[in-house]
Order: sequence, then C-alpha cells, then structure tokens
Amino acid sequence: MKNIHTTIFTDGSSRGNPGPGGWASVIIEDSKIDSQNAEVIVTELGGHEAMTTNNRMELSAALHGISHLPDGAQAKVLTDSSYVINGITKWINGWKRNGRKTKTKDDVMNRDLWEKIDEAIVGKKIEWKYVGGHVGIIGNERCDHIATDLADGNKIDLYHGPLSGYDLPNILDISYDEVKAKSKKSSSSHSRAVAYSYVSSVGGVIETHRVWTDCEKRVKGMKGAKYKKSTSVGDEAKIISEFEAI
Repeated sequence: MKNIHTTIFTDGSSRGNPGPGGWASVIIEDSKIDSQNAEVIVTELGGHEAMTTNNRMELSAALHGISHLPDGAQAKVLTDSSYVINGITKWINGWKRNGRKTKTKDDVMNRDLWEKIDEAIVGKKIEWKYVGGHVGIIGNERCDHIATDLADGNKIDLYHGPLSGYDLPNILDISYDEVKAKSKKSSSSHSRAVAYSYVSSVGGVIETHRVWTDCEKRVKGMKGAKYKKSTSVGDEAKIISEFEAI
C-alpha cells in the first residue's frame, strides 16, 4: 500500500465582505512507491459564490481540500487564516459541548461549514499550520491568485497532474520574502494608526471624509469604489495622488 504524504494550501477571498467570493485549495500528494521512486501529484481546486464573506471562503477552501483526501489520509493544511486555525484547534470542541453555541449562547457563526469540516476530518490525521499571507510563500500566493480571480468572476485554468509539469515546481517551499513581510508589517502598523481622514474614489471622483461613516456611506454598494484611511496631511495627499493615477 502506498504511503501518501499530503500538503494542502488554502485561501479564500471576498470582494466587499460580504460580496462576491472565491476559494482555492492546492493539494500536493507525494506517493512513496518505494525508497527510490516517488510520484508527486498536484491538484488545484477552486470555487465561486455570488455573495459571501472572507471567513466562509477560508472555511470552504479548507473543507474542499480535506474532502479531497481518502479515508485514513495524513495531511498538513497550511492557511493564512487564524480564524480557521483557532476554530478547528481551540474552539470547535467547546462549541460542540455547548450545542453549537458560543459562550454567549449565540449560534456559532458559519455553523454549517464548521460542521462539515468536523465531519470531513473524521478518520484522517490532519495537522494545521499557520503561514503568513502575502509574504511570498508560493503555495499561499497561488491560492490567493486563484481565489481572487474567481471572486472577480474571472475564468482560471486549474491544474491537475504531475509536479514535473506544474508551473510552480517548488510549491512546497514555505520560505517567505523578507521584503514583503516587512512591507506587510508596516502596512499593519498603518492600519492601527489613528485616522486623519478617509479618502474615497467613486466613478473617478475623489473626496475626503473626516469620519469613517461618511466614507462608508459613499462607497457602500458602489461598483469599483475605492477607499483608504490616511494618517496625516501628507498621507492623505499621497493617497489622493494614487487614486488619481488609477
């Protein structure tokens, strides 16, 4: 019997949260035929929903990846979603003890997907591992590309075949790009900074807002709308310049 070692990368995307969404799983199955030979198969999965959330797409990606596995499989699931990791490794047993309720007695959000995942892992040995998103990890970047394209309604070719014929032969390399990681950290610090203003662009017309509610009112439901928080006069001017260049 073949000893199959499987790695699954997953990611999800939603435009608007809620809005059009996409999910993706890249499954790498390494079937050890004997000590000298190995057959590695790559399978890309993806799907689209017209109205959904980021978390539902993250869960859907994990669910479809695990459901692809045969009974008795061993696999490592790599995701950039802390929600998925914490839910399956920390929260789910408490939810089940409480009748699928949270500590506040509310229904667990996305209960239907959590129940399906809990059912899908039965008889399988799954290791859950967090990986940083948008930091150059090849498998995560590929999943992000598939999920966002599907969320945008674009057609994308999904690969199934030997690793030797795959465009990303080093898919299992989980080293990250330090420049991207530093940029993400800087962006995260920016997101936590106190807002000076909010800049919006609707139909090419740019406006600034002193409070988020005014910005939200302008962009909500508007196709192609863009918005961004500024943290200073200079930052506001920079964002306006960026929007003008689009």
